Amino acid sequence: MSEKKNGIDKGLIRDLANILNETDLTEIEVEQDDLRIRVSRAGTPQYIQAPMAGPAYAPAPAAAASAPAVAAPSAADNKNAVTAPMVGTVYLAPAPGARDFIEVGATVKEGQTLLIIEAMKTMNQIPSPRSGKVTEILINDAQPVEYGQPLVIVE
Repeated sequence: MSEKKNGIDKGLIRDLANILNETDLTEIEVEQDDLRIRVSRAGTPQYIQAPMAGPAYAPAPAAAASAPAVAAPSAADNKNAVTAPMVGTVYLAPAPGARDFIEVGATVKEGQTLLIIEAMKTMNQIPSPRSGKVTEILINDAQPVEYGQPLVIVE
């Protein structure tokens, strides 16, 4: 029988760690009800309470509460954002020490490689969905990314 403390199933964590070892994955994450558990070789397990529908969790700082609310456009809302098609680690260059695929201000053509996402030890080239100018790079080299996360703005 698995041990539980404060709603955390230690047996589940052990099972996930065993799956990592058996499959040679670097990270695994499961979500069940309001609990999300991520086990990673790179660090310690993280226990994250999944967000519930409703108001924000933390109150805004007093200074921010008195300032008028002006919504800045989010990169996620930008229709020109190129988003991650998968979960993985992003690389901005084809090899360590090599020149980056793109830089802010560069003009790219449709289909041109913008970056690489490594997923399950496979390097996946991410092409530009359109021709245009790179106005913003929203990620850093060797940064983990989530599915749908904005990576680059091409206008």
